[in-house]
Amino acid sequence: MKFALVLGASGEIGHAICRELARDSWSLYLHYSTNVSRIEQLLHELEETYPTQYFLPMQANLYEAEQVETLAQSIVEVEAIIVAHGVELLKLVSETTDEEMDYLWKVHVQSPIKIISTLSARMQHKQVSYVIFIGSIWGSAGAANEVLYSTVKGAQHAFVRAYAKEVASLGIRVNGVAPGWIDTKMNRMFNEAEQLEAQTAIPLQQIGTPEDVAHYVTFLVSGRSDYMTGEVINLNGGWYIS
Repeated sequence: MKFALVLGASGEIGHAICRELARDSWSLYLHYSTNVSRIEQLLHELEETYPTQYFLPMQANLYEAEQVETLAQSIVEVEAIIVAHGVELLKLVSETTDEEMDYLWKVHVQSPIKIISTLSARMQHKQVSYVIFIGSIWGSAGAANEVLYSTVKGAQHAFVRAYAKEVASLGIRVNGVAPGWIDTKMNRMFNEAEQLEAQTAIPLQQIGTPEDVAHYVTFLVSGRSDYMTGEVINLNGGWYIS
């Protein structure tokens, strides 16, 4: 039986990833921070649909070092880690507080790396294992008014490229997916005119879905992409091409 840890399973992208991984016979650690009702709903759905697999909810605030350590130590068996947890910050740099900077860094970068570092010794016993980060178009292209968010997403992309080299000999593949405009609660806070403007700027003329992201994640852990590591895949309808 193969186990995956999904950080941020309570989010819309996290939900979609969990559903697709479960469909591919993965048992899952379902991490969440505060949204227990969303996890309970997902847990019920997965247990009903896949009764022979295991689905274990794991609560941890990734801003709290003790909770991060407890989460990592609670996981015994793991073959894939998917980092889909994150929060956005729409603010000018001059308006961003030290506390907000610290929060974004810990939640997006420091805590996921701590968890990966702790679990790497267990993962390298597998012939092949996986680390996947859900980055962002802004981690590559940068965005005004989202500079700190762009910064931590860029750090995730840099970690993917560097860590892939460090653990390649251990059988660990490290890749990322950098979505553009995805139809999630985070982007629905923009008004209709702003959403239409973004859609018009995308060459494919359509907004992505959480399922689009999940498709790539399941491909990256399927065994069909095992010759690829250290890559951050752009998934944005041609909005940004590097």
